[in-house]
Amino acid sequence: MMYRVLLVDDEPLVRNDLRSLLDFRKNGFEICGEAQSAETALAMIGEQRPDVAILDVNMPGMNGVDLNRMIKQRYPTVQTIMLSSYDDYDYVRDCLKNGAVDYLLKHRLDKETLLAMLEKAVQAGKSSEAAGNADESSLFRSELVRSQIADLARGKAEAARELEGSIRRYGMYLQADLYAAAVLQIVPFLLLTESNTDVQTNRLVQQVVELMQQSLGDARERTAAYVEDGRIVVVFAIRERSEHAAATEAARSMSKLGHALEMYLNIKSIYAVGHVCNSLSQLGASYASAERALDPNSQAAHPNPERGKGMRESRVALTIEEQKQLLLAIERLDGQGAQHLITSVFEPLRGLPLHSHAVQMTVSELLHIADKALKKGNRSPLGTTKDADRLPSRGELNRLGSVGELEKWLQSFYVVLLVLLKEHHATGSYSRHVSQAIGFILERYSGIVTLELAAGFIGLNASYLSRIFKEETQSTFSEYVNRVRVDAARRLLESGQYTIKQVSDQVGFSTHNYFFKVFKEVTGMTPQAYWNSLGDGKAAAKDSVKYVE
Repeated sequence: MMYRVLLVDDEPLVRNDLRSLLDFRKNGFEICGEAQSAETALAMIGEQRPDVAILDVNMPGMNGVDLNRMIKQRYPTVQTIMLSSYDDYDYVRDCLKNGAVDYLLKHRLDKETLLAMLEKAVQAGKSSEAAGNADESSLFRSELVRSQIADLARGKAEAARELEGSIRRYGMYLQADLYAAAVLQIVPFLLLTESNTDVQTNRLVQQVVELMQQSLGDARERTAAYVEDGRIVVVFAIRERSEHAAATEAARSMSKLGHALEMYLNIKSIYAVGHVCNSLSQLGASYASAERALDPNSQAAHPNPERGKGMRESRVALTIEEQKQLLLAIERLDGQGAQHLITSVFEPLRGLPLHSHAVQMTVSELLHIADKALKKGNRSPLGTTKDADRLPSRGELNRLGSVGELEKWLQSFYVVLLVLLKEHHATGSYSRHVSQAIGFILERYSGIVTLELAAGFIGLNASYLSRIFKEETQSTFSEYVNRVRVDAARRLLESGQYTIKQVSDQVGFSTHNYFFKVFKEVTGMTPQAYWNSLGDGKAAAKDSVKYVE
């Protein structure tokens, strides 16, 4: 018999060393897979079901200690061996406490030690299996059952058969006349957890499931299990012969669960109950009907079914063109352009429920772009933290009740974002008056901008402003204006959306010839040469936002 081994380490060289350290097959083992992250490892364990997993303790995201704990909860038959570069007693204690076979240091690992640990893991697995077989009926493995229920909800093949076997083995759902599956969705889960680490998100999920199970009572009678993306399935086994009464009872319980989540965890949720059935084999169909009730077919929400389906199912994120337009609006500090883009993006989303994947993924991407822009606009981590305090709180997302409210919130978020970016451009080592003058330029460079207008706006004598501006920026007022205009022109040319003449007009130059002259003085090449340098007159793709200074 070959024992299956999974290697989990974020460093390819370490995985290569482990593979080459030992002739696995000769010694009765085979490597069934390799993973470079905890998330990938959990997915592979669910598919491959290895006998032994060798886990790196120090990985980005979820570390090996938390991964080991999760494996023992979900897949108790998998034996784990921990691997690390550090001899830390706290790690050793946590790993052994949570069922790891042993803890090995990378720099002390050799062929004999690795083989000994693998054999030790095999023996531990055999002992665990023997103990489980001796008293399996009395040892209720709730995590195993939850995993099987979640697999059933995901539509995994053989999940129903495996679940029915566990139900018989553990004496679950005794004396039940009817069954039903329900679904509860945390709203909006992806947005609430997008800035979390995997460990933080897993802890939140665990809190939710534990609170729900506590409210439901004995897991052998009613069971809650996490599916994915903030979605939880609840299985009801009801001692009631009336389908109507059973459905009412399940709906009442789900309502209590939603209330408990909002009261104790401040989490907003929605739910739906599937059709009542009279056998366990129909639970999968009951859950599917609950999901359909929670997520009505998008065709029904649109007068033209085919068009509605195309619009809603195709929108899962911003298109490349929409990303370019938004980045350009941010680059130009164009609040109106950003608002128009957000309105356009939300147009095909307005008929969808707030919790839908398309809505949350799109908003998540809009927020991610905003975060990157804010980080680039302010190099100081402390400054970025202060900025975040001025932006609309993301905690408000949990109180929004519709896609329309979400759109308004996002519009407000971008309004404040662009105000902050304008302030970043106008501040730094400059005095208050010079900062005000720079802010005036950045806001109005596409129109008429003169020293006299800026001085009047600030309330200073024009000669005085000219002198302090030159002293602090090392440029005359007009030179600074031209540099801002040229930088904006370069970004417009890179977008590939405008002709050179259109760019000249949009950035505020009075004549086409003057635009060519100034552009060449600043960049060393004409606008046409710069355009051509982008590649046959097409915009070169840019990975990040660059701002005028």
